[in-house]
Parts: sequence; C-alpha cells; structure tokens
Amino acid sequence: MELSILDIKGKDTGKKVSLSDAVFGIEPNDHAIYLDVKQYLANQRQGTHKAKGRSEVAGSTRKLGRQKGGGGARPGDIKSPVRVGGGRIFGPVPRDYSFKLNKKVKQLARKSALSYKAKDNAITVVENFTFEAPKTKDFTALTKSLQVADKKALFILSEGNKNVYLSARNLPSAKVITVSELSTYDLLNAKVLVFTADAVSAVEQIFKA
Repeated sequence: MELSILDIKGKDTGKKVSLSDAVFGIEPNDHAIYLDVKQYLANQRQGTHKAKGRSEVAGSTRKLGRQKGGGGARPGDIKSPVRVGGGRIFGPVPRDYSFKLNKKVKQLARKSALSYKAKDNAITVVENFTFEAPKTKDFTALTKSLQVADKKALFILSEGNKNVYLSARNLPSAKVITVSELSTYDLLNAKVLVFTADAVSAVEQIFKA
C-alpha cells in the first residue's frame, strides 16, 4: 500500500511512502489483540483494594450469649461476618493483576491492529515536523489541516519531541507517542493514526526484526 506524504498544511508533498505488507497487511489475529489489550488494561490496575476480615475489624472478643439453651445457633463474637459491623467473608486483598505475554504474541497483536487501520484507510502520513515552542493553537491548526480535528487521533513520532507533546497534551481527542511506546490498546482506541515519515520506517524496522 502506498500513501502520499502530506505537509503540516495538509497538502501533498509529492512524495510517497510504501507500507510493508509484513507489518500493515497481515491477516489480523483477533485473539492476540485480545490478549495484548487485556494485559495492557491489567497493568493499569493498582490492585490496592482491601477489605477487613473478622480478625482485622475493631471489636470485642467477648462471647455474646450462652453456649447452650438460647434456642438458636451458638453465638460468636461481635466481629463475626454474619453480624452488622463484622468482618467481610472472602473480601478483596491487595494483589498484582499483571501477567506475562510472549513478545511474539505482542508483536502479532500490534501488527494486527496496524493492519486493521490500514484496511480501514485510517492511516495518514505527514512529513517530519516540530514546533518552536509548545503551543496548543499550533497543534490544533495541524489537526485541522490534516482533517483529523473531529476524530480521536494518535500521532506517532519516530522519537520524542517535547514541544509537540506539550502542544497536544491539553487536547482530549489527540495523543502523541513515540514508536517505542506503541501499544495495541492505543492503536485500536484511536480512529485515525498519523505517522511521521520517519516513524513509518521505524515501525517497520522494529516489527520486521
């Protein structure tokens, strides 16, 4: 697949970039995508949830009634889970939700996501650019020029650019990342992907390895 490279004004520069079928044209693997997104979301969880059991809640251990002759079950202490204010049975405890995923599965998932975007014609390539200073106004003008202002756009740079990142930080519909930060979740969460020319080469170099 060949795409035209646009400038920051949204005009065709006359240059073309060819997207590798090995990265942008594979048969997508939905299960690999599911696993990679599941791992990404699991890693976002803090796992700090906690409820107190009967041994942790405050309260007396005094026996509340006689052992026999009460006409019912033997009463325990006030911290019993069946009583109001008692401990919780099998309550949540702090835990780590992360899990291991093989590198090849993660790469397959990301190539699958890229292939879906390519199939949907949701990829735009823009020439390498930078801003002299962080200005949200300049980044907004860029999204309008590229006709992605009304869409959730993911801008992918070959390397970090502080001014570009800061310019986009206040825009809820735009996100700027580098090639090394690519995730299946971000790729699928965006409606359109905007690559810089160098980022396309960098992505292909990473995923062909």
